[in-house]
Amino acid sequence: MAIRPAHRSGRQPASRNPQAKQHPVCVQVAAICYRITTRGLEFLLVKTRGGRWTFPKGGAEQGLTYSQTAALEAFEEAGVHGCIEEEPFAHYRGVQGAGNGRRSRGSCLTSAHLCEVLALTSPKESKRFPTWFSTGKAKRRLKDDRSREDGCELAQVVDRAVARIHRLRHETSLSADPLRQVQFESTQTLGFRRQMERAFYFHYLEGKKNGRLRLIP
Repeated sequence: MAIRPAHRSGRQPASRNPQAKQHPVCVQVAAICYRITTRGLEFLLVKTRGGRWTFPKGGAEQGLTYSQTAALEAFEEAGVHGCIEEEPFAHYRGVQGAGNGRRSRGSCLTSAHLCEVLALTSPKESKRFPTWFSTGKAKRRLKDDRSREDGCELAQVVDRAVARIHRLRHETSLSADPLRQVQFESTQTLGFRRQMERAFYFHYLEGKKNGRLRLIP
C-alpha cells in the first residue's frame, strides 16, 4: 500500500533528519488542513500551477522541522492560521517531474501533517484558490486529472486524516498522544530563506496549546 503510517518519534529539523538523507532527490511536506462546522468535516485544498486540487505542500527546507515547513506552506498558499501537529500521521509518494517532460512515480516522499484551521487570511501566493470541500468532494477533487493510482493514494490520505480527527475528538487525555507534543526552536536559530515573509509568519505564533503549534490572525 502506498500510504504508510508515520513513525511516532521526535522529528528533527530537516537538515539533520535521517529520512532526508535516505531520500535526497525529493522530500516534501503537506499540511492536511481541516475544520468542523455545522455542515460536518471539511478539508481545505489549493490548486497547483497546473490547475489540479491538492494539499498545501512544499519541499523540506534546511533549518525548519517538517511540521514548521508544512505550517508555513499552509500559511503562504492558503492563508491558514491554526494548529498543526509536529509528527506526521502518514507518508505518501507521488509523481514528480523527471526531466525532458517525463514523470517518475515514487521519487518523492511526502510527510503529511494534520492542521486544524482556526482562521483564514489572504494567501501570500496568488492563484491558489483555497477552497473548502466535504470529505467526499475533497477525495473526488484530488482524483480529478490524475491517474487512478495517484488519485486513490491522495484519497487514502483523506481517509487516514478522518480517522485521526475522529480519534482526537474522542480522546480523554490529549497530552498522552505523542503526535501532539510539539517542540519548536527559537526563531533566531532558523535559517530563513524568505526573511520578511517568515518574520511575518512567526509574528502570529502564540505557542503550544494541547501540544500543537497555534497561530493566531
